[in-house]
Amino acid sequence: MGFPVFVSLGLSHHPAKREREKEVAGQLHRHPDFDVTMIANLYDLKPDGPALEALAAVEQEMIVLSWNYQRAAHWTLDRQGIRGTVGEIELQPGSADDEDELEDELEDEEGEEHSRVIDSRPLPERQIYCINLQSSVSAADFIEEAERISASSLQQWIQGDPTAQQLARYQQPGSLLPEDAGSLPPAIEENNARRWYPVIDFSRCTNCMECIDFCLFGVYGVDRAETILVEQPDNCRKGCPACSRVCPENAIVFPQHKTPAIAGAPVDVGNLKIDLSLLFGKPEAADVAARERDEQLILAGRSPVDGDEMPLEKRQTGKPTGPADELDALLDELETLE
Repeated sequence: MGFPVFVSLGLSHHPAKREREKEVAGQLHRHPDFDVTMIANLYDLKPDGPALEALAAVEQEMIVLSWNYQRAAHWTLDRQGIRGTVGEIELQPGSADDEDELEDELEDEEGEEHSRVIDSRPLPERQIYCINLQSSVSAADFIEEAERISASSLQQWIQGDPTAQQLARYQQPGSLLPEDAGSLPPAIEENNARRWYPVIDFSRCTNCMECIDFCLFGVYGVDRAETILVEQPDNCRKGCPACSRVCPENAIVFPQHKTPAIAGAPVDVGNLKIDLSLLFGKPEAADVAARERDEQLILAGRSPVDGDEMPLEKRQTGKPTGPADELDALLDELETLE
């Protein structure tokens, strides 16, 4: 059994993109080290569909190629329960000049340290490697990166305990496929509608709750540990990225958005205090977000929010750090009703 690889097909019908998908998938399929499956657009997959079922069945490390940025693909998988640590990818999309300028402007600024949600989330001891198909026009570059990842994975377990699949691949590396094996790998067909919902990057999220306070469409909720989650993804208004603009840590991703910072491009946060208006342009991000939300409220037949309600008061400010009790839950319910 080869190293698991999934190739996620994009939404565009541009012939160059279709050809790149076929060329990359075909070359990996004919490679003796990889077990390749083609699936529909990662972001649109049905929660109970066969593609996510196939992804969830893989317990070892895997490679997922899609047209999404690495952050977007990784956390889209994570919200579906397909979890692991972020695998290091050397093949990355080229950086735009304006992104370089932004990093130069912010590199010496210091910000307040925050605990991240990921610090309290146990993850499987495996890496998931999400490669962006925008990273190169050459299929050979993707094959080379997949070979590097596979070799690195083998090297890691040589000094430890390999999985059964890894041991089988090491002892019987396989042979080239017969000539009549076909040029493309098997594909999992799904008739999926296009979706639009936020994906939370828990490596950046501080659980500040600004998104749940800002969004008025019931998209967000909290789990039993009072951690933010996307509870009703299909309540999200198609095309609206407003909550991403108000997130102080740039932790909310809309993988299909045309703005790279919102779509999951590698905009460093870390210890840097980022002025979101630098990312999204003038007027400032909060004003843009409020306008976008009001437009969606009007389209839904509801009244826009009074401008005096902006900026939002942080829900977590002054909140006790101990576990929530029944009174806390009741107060949260009252806040929601208000």
